[in-house]
Amino acid sequence: MKEIQGEEASQTQPNSDNGVVQEVMKLQSVQHLLEPVLEPLIRRVVKEEVEVALRKHLNNMKRNGGKDVNSTSRSLQLQFLNNLSLPVFTGTRIEAEECSAIKVAIVDSLTGQIVSSGLESSAKVEVVVLEGDFDGDERDNWTLEEFKNNIVREREGKKPLLAGDAFLTLTGGIGLVGEISFSDNSSWTRSRRFRLGARVVDGSDGTRVREAKTESFIVRDHRGELYKKHHPPSLSDEVWRLEKIGKDGAFHKRLSRENINCVKDFLTMLFIDPPRLRHILGTGMSAKMWEVTVEHARTCVLDKRMHLYCPPGSQQKSGVVFNIVGQVMGLLSECQYNTIDKLSETEKIEAQNLVISALQQWEEVVSFDDEASLTSSVKREISNGTKYLASQKIGGFDYAQPSASSPDIISTIYSVGGLSGLDDYALHGYDQALSYPGQVTNSLICDTDITQTFCDEDHLRYFDSDLQPQSLGLESQADLQTAVEGFLLQRTVAVQAQRRWTKVFSVLKWFSIKRRVKEKFRGLQI
Repeated sequence: MKEIQGEEASQTQPNSDNGVVQEVMKLQSVQHLLEPVLEPLIRRVVKEEVEVALRKHLNNMKRNGGKDVNSTSRSLQLQFLNNLSLPVFTGTRIEAEECSAIKVAIVDSLTGQIVSSGLESSAKVEVVVLEGDFDGDERDNWTLEEFKNNIVREREGKKPLLAGDAFLTLTGGIGLVGEISFSDNSSWTRSRRFRLGARVVDGSDGTRVREAKTESFIVRDHRGELYKKHHPPSLSDEVWRLEKIGKDGAFHKRLSRENINCVKDFLTMLFIDPPRLRHILGTGMSAKMWEVTVEHARTCVLDKRMHLYCPPGSQQKSGVVFNIVGQVMGLLSECQYNTIDKLSETEKIEAQNLVISALQQWEEVVSFDDEASLTSSVKREISNGTKYLASQKIGGFDYAQPSASSPDIISTIYSVGGLSGLDDYALHGYDQALSYPGQVTNSLICDTDITQTFCDEDHLRYFDSDLQPQSLGLESQADLQTAVEGFLLQRTVAVQAQRRWTKVFSVLKWFSIKRRVKEKFRGLQI
């Protein structure tokens, strides 16, 4: 048995040795075939890497050499003093934020101070276009050659990339860039973005002044300006001017179906019923998009006007104060105004419900120029015990503040002939504007001369001949004037102005008729 195993082992060993020899021969043949192909490729890659390393090393030596040469002199650099106004469109003037001119200054790199004297303070500067990915080294430094190599020129067959006056002269170390604009967009460059750069072209006395560059930005075609977002938006802007809402897009159509057409509508719904607004936009708008849109809308500049709504039965002592978009600003409680930050959560909910009612009954809303006029009105009311309104907006018309002698809102009057109100005696013919002799200059001041207007014979046709003389209670003109003055002092809750004046004229007419009737009956008795 052992002899058989030994023979098998002796036969297997030569076979394995032959396999190893064959593998080595195959590898040698493959190496001979690949060596002519791989060697040039490897040499080229190594050469490129070495050249890049040497170039970086030389640039660093130049920078260090420049620092050593100028170590005893000032290190100067140009600097953009303000940020560009974005977005930038072709054919549109390039401006800084707040529509101001772009400012360039020459500063001392060590102190950061503007160089306001010397030859450099009046240097000539050129504005150029740079590649958007031009960043310099890790310390944001670059050589003059690197700066030049990153200047972007116009495309072949195109106009100069930067149109307008690209040169400026510093005065006291500061200069303003003139009217310049891009003639082409940035989509064709390697980074799809541009930067503006500035370099000294004359007046540096041979000393290098480091160039300036802005942050990178995208330049879009002018036709895109028609669809650009406004920063900040205005109340009258269409709602698609808000971020993340595209014109004629899905969100725009959803909002339009709910009659939310402008930024004011959007903000009003945001403050009145934010869950509903979120539901209108739907799940297609992510939480992040919602935050961006709302944040953009909140940057809208609102006017200072304040609006006061007092619910029926409050006698103008309690109500809600809100702004033009329905945002609660405070509560008026028993003639005491409390701002929103002083309200409890329950009071805030109550105030929100009152705002909803106010928007449904806008004719009952009183407007003030600002919060100061509101608070001063409240103070006057407390001190005088009467209602003063700085201005009132009813039915789309402004009414001046009533004076102490003018008739305000009428809810109760003196009982005349057993009647407690004037509604049954309102003369509907007086709803229109009345003209009469001796009309007073102030339409809100009712003088007793008005009573003479209603004493003409033409007005006696309203008289009912069945009226009995014993129901008459006014004995003289003095009594009439006393009654009218007493009536004018009755001041209560605000209602519609037209109804107010109708009642006033009705009262005056009623007293005039009574006086005439009294005289006629006396004449008949005689």
